[in-house]
Amino acid sequence: MSMGIKCQPQATVFSLSGGDSKVFDFTNIGKLLIVIGLLIAGIGVALLFSGKIPWIGRLPGDFLFQGKNSSFYFPLTTCILISIVLSLIMWFINRR
Repeated sequence: MSMGIKCQPQATVFSLSGGDSKVFDFTNIGKLLIVIGLLIAGIGVALLFSGKIPWIGRLPGDFLFQGKNSSFYFPLTTCILISIVLSLIMWFINRR
């Protein structure tokens, strides 16, 4: 004889701080994986076309030190330019 009690499946509950338990939401992980995938695809496209941009890596402020048997190259300006572009992209993605 049934008492009218129904069992429903429950979501997985994780408790990281003792008494405060939260239901784990996989949609945030899905969004993160999509962003990471797009970022990897963007890097791939950039590497594909990097030979077609002759000035990248040869900007003023990119240092090249050459000795007799060795050389050292440090693309300071290129790193700053890439950092600014990536910061603007991330700001555009994260603004609401």
